[in-house]
Amino acid sequence: MSDRYICIHGHFYQPPRDNPWLEDIEVQDSAYPYHDWNERIAAECYAANAISRALDPQGRIARLVNNYARISFKFGPTILPWMQAHAPGAYEAILEADRQSTEKYSGHGSAMAQAYNHMILPLANGRDKYTQILWGIKDFEYRFQRKPEGMWLPEAAVDLESLDMMAGLGIVFVILAPRQARRVRELPDGAWQESGEWDIDPGMPYVVALPSGKTIHAFFYDGPISKAVAFEGLLNNGEDFANRLLSGFPENGSGPRLMHIATDGESYGHHHRGGEMALTRALDYIESNHLARLTNYGQYLEEHPASQAVEIVENSSWSCIHGIERWRADCGCNSGGHPEWNQSWRAPLRQALDWLRDSIMPQFEQAAKTLLDDPWAARDAYIDVVVDRSAERVGQFLGSQTSRRLRLEEETTALQLMELQRHAMLMYTSCGWFFDELSGIETIQVIQYAGRVVQLAEALFGISYEAEFLDRLEQAKSAIPEHVNGKVIYNRFVKPTMLTLRDVGAHFAMSSLFAEYSERDFIYSYSVATENYRRFQSGKTKLAIGRVKVTSEVTYENVTLWFGVLHLGDHNITYGISEYLEPKRYEDLVKALSEAFSSGDLLRTLHTLEEYFQTSTYALASLFVDERRKILGMIMDPILREAQATYDAIYEHHAPLIRFLKEVGTPQPRALSVAADLCLNAKLSKAMTGEEPDVASVAPLLEEARLAGITLDGTKLGFLLKNTIARMAEQLFNNPDDCSCMEQLNNAAALARSVPFDVNLWRPQTLCFKIIHTHWPEHKRKAVQGDADARQWIRSATVLAENFSVQLP
Repeated sequence: MSDRYICIHGHFYQPPRDNPWLEDIEVQDSAYPYHDWNERIAAECYAANAISRALDPQGRIARLVNNYARISFKFGPTILPWMQAHAPGAYEAILEADRQSTEKYSGHGSAMAQAYNHMILPLANGRDKYTQILWGIKDFEYRFQRKPEGMWLPEAAVDLESLDMMAGLGIVFVILAPRQARRVRELPDGAWQESGEWDIDPGMPYVVALPSGKTIHAFFYDGPISKAVAFEGLLNNGEDFANRLLSGFPENGSGPRLMHIATDGESYGHHHRGGEMALTRALDYIESNHLARLTNYGQYLEEHPASQAVEIVENSSWSCIHGIERWRADCGCNSGGHPEWNQSWRAPLRQALDWLRDSIMPQFEQAAKTLLDDPWAARDAYIDVVVDRSAERVGQFLGSQTSRRLRLEEETTALQLMELQRHAMLMYTSCGWFFDELSGIETIQVIQYAGRVVQLAEALFGISYEAEFLDRLEQAKSAIPEHVNGKVIYNRFVKPTMLTLRDVGAHFAMSSLFAEYSERDFIYSYSVATENYRRFQSGKTKLAIGRVKVTSEVTYENVTLWFGVLHLGDHNITYGISEYLEPKRYEDLVKALSEAFSSGDLLRTLHTLEEYFQTSTYALASLFVDERRKILGMIMDPILREAQATYDAIYEHHAPLIRFLKEVGTPQPRALSVAADLCLNAKLSKAMTGEEPDVASVAPLLEEARLAGITLDGTKLGFLLKNTIARMAEQLFNNPDDCSCMEQLNNAAALARSVPFDVNLWRPQTLCFKIIHTHWPEHKRKAVQGDADARQWIRSATVLAENFSVQLP
């Protein structure tokens, strides 16, 4: 065993998904029932690996395990900032795992850095390569509080120039696919031996000589076993997984050998449900039976220096057998879902972005040189602001990049120039080309970043790049007839998302009719400060008038806006907004609007708005997506309640007939089947929400649904019940001595086992394990001493452990 080492590497990655104007993710319906794909994958994989379960032979949770502390892993800047804000528990567990692995593996942490926004480096120009590598390192240092030893090449796409830059910035090793080795030789001066696709020996590190004279190390993962994890169901059983890893060692091997694999980290829980527990079991099995020593790349390299050199296959990757063509050509590599489609759109999309990047660079340099000592050095340093946009960090950045004090408007221009560069890199994120269709959400995302570049460039340089950019995008053809080409996609999906400060002010004006804002509040990456605000209401109609200062918290640009907005009920909103109203004219507006509205003269109120502003109707369409849905939900709530009552009445009146039709196999009229579907799903939804589920009513409702032959919305119902039980578990976690709360949770758990749809109990199971294993010893001691309350707690906790499959202490 002492010469057998195992390292499992997880490439945990999500592309950036933020709306470029809001700096946050808007709702993604394809991730239903979650808000977006980050939230869904974080729940299914990232959090699950942070608190994985080691099971006993009866399938009960025996231990909670942080998988990251025992493997090699990479989380990059495209997902960690989101996790820091939205999944802080998993985020902190990842940082803690790196600290633990540093202790476990002789001072070598298991976390690796990532080239910043997952740009395909061999396709990037030299400046972008360097900034991507430097930003990835700096972001890593900011989060993990140490220098990275290894760096993940996006899609393992490699060239010597990128490796040389990495080595120059202190990176020691990279991970590559076996087919990326061209030839190898023994050090110091053995003869070169050609390496076929699977000929490279993955059991050792290799030295790569670089053009500058520097060197870097490469580890080539075991291809067949990595493929089995990703695509062949190897994660169905943890011991099978362990034994397959062990099979990678030669039977009569002598000397130290590293068995290592690399796969998408999302294999462990998202792509393969329960994969995180298979990983836990495999690692436990290997360690407990002393079958091999777990390690990471940094520790293994220190203990077993490379004895062979390798030449890489330049411009190759792990996910395209044609090299790097997947990100610039119709090479045949695709996701396989639509074999009739082609990916000829990839080349014109990249060519359009290259043109945009190269067109703005001379103007950027010219404008930046008037403000900053070295524009490109400033871009490299801007990562210090990206990771922390506090006023102090911004001030330090600006002060360090110019030898003179900038005026406020110049500071804004400098920040806009930096944001221009940030988005000009974000638009090359690899996922924009990886999938099959031009109108996919990943490709629209990179086109959105390009749209932000177009907008900033026009504001900064007074030059419009949009028309020519769209002419070039038009050459990228969609496989979906309604989407036509890149120009249509830009106008349909990107143009409507483009914002100005005026648009943010309009959003504030409209949403302020339905939400309460403080005098200074935030709307995504903007701050809004109300300097004068008045709201009136009469029945269903509402009126708001005010003045608001809107400021970008990213670039510091700001504007003061005057507005009036009138809600006539339902979705009918009329608003007007202006960048200037003289004080006397504003007071006249307030007086005229308030008098007309208070007298109930809505026609005069509308005419007054039109007199003072250029008004817009049906304004709800221009609200940000999440806020629009929330407000439409408020508007539609009484309408839907009325409609639901109607359907309920139809179903209740005709329920016997509906059940009879199902019983005799006669198709139900659409009107009756819809009424039954809406009525019973709504009743079940109500029964599964609230402070606790209505256990008594669920079983009869499920039987009624069966007799009526309706289709349950299992995804929604399971999600609602999951959230209700998790909330109950959190209440018990905060009040662990509350036996009545424990009994209610036991009842809810029994309900979850009885329903005919999936209920994910990962969160409440975790909480119940912590409750039982933290408080059991003290209650057991008191129970033995005759404490009646403690005895009751022990009885209830025993049932809780059974219900949530927790091993008792």
